[in-house]
Amino acid sequence: MDPLIELLRNDSNRTHKDIALTLGISESEVAARMAAAESDGVILGYSAVVDRLKAGDRRVTALIEVRITPEPNGGFDRLARRISKFDQVRECFLMSGGYDLAVVVEGKDLLDVANFVAEKLSTLGGVLSTATRFQLKAYKEGGFLVNADGDEVRLPVSP
Repeated sequence: MDPLIELLRNDSNRTHKDIALTLGISESEVAARMAAAESDGVILGYSAVVDRLKAGDRRVTALIEVRITPEPNGGFDRLARRISKFDQVRECFLMSGGYDLAVVVEGKDLLDVANFVAEKLSTLGGVLSTATRFQLKAYKEGGFLVNADGDEVRLPVSP
């Protein structure tokens, strides 16, 4: 992977000057390479990784395992792209194993997610089944430890 992209992937808040010093290139080259990566679609966007509890965000997140019927000339792509366009969908991945798609959704509460599954997702032609798993607590998100205040208390080891 391009070292510039790797730096931004780990911390997109770095300044052009800091990146230039790290990579041994000019700030103008950093700006040009970033602009090219954005226009080429290599960089899709920038976002902050937020401790949602500390921010007062009480939305719920669910992982939905979806089994779908592949289409003759498009496989899973057309339906996966259609599912990805729903506002509630944060992430959508083609998976190996017992189900086809892993769909991560957010809703204002459990009922909101349940309604999404019942009224939008499961009614799509080609969706065979869904299994919804609600996130109870985050320990690591976006590569960062969540709720990592203070020293960790070690659990006692017993034989």
